[in-house]
Amino acid sequence: MADQAVQDQRIAAMTFASIYPHYVTKVEKKGRTVEELHQVIEWLTGYDSAALQSHIDEKSTFSTFFQDANLHPNAALIKGVICGVRVEEIETPLTRQVRYLDKLVDELSKGKKMEKILRS
Repeated sequence: MADQAVQDQRIAAMTFASIYPHYVTKVEKKGRTVEELHQVIEWLTGYDSAALQSHIDEKSTFSTFFQDANLHPNAALIKGVICGVRVEEIETPLTRQVRYLDKLVDELSKGKKMEKILRS
């Protein structure tokens, strides 16, 4: 349990700006676009491109990034395994939200249709 608390703290302290380039690389390598990535992030968080850029410029931690977000009401429909853990079983809200984002980026890079990714 102590290991999970350390992991949760580490995730909370990471900056969105440090992870964002990895998301871009991952989706572009698989033939998807930055615009599609932004669409997915906006669906989950409510951030438009300007707000997203602001969080990148300010080097917001994931804690701040998700604290300011308006999480989509259907975010709880995001299920599956990411990093060897079932997203829906993650107890710490912030860690679960970060993994929601990871899962959506993963689905985008795997070529899933946007309607399915956005749970519409």
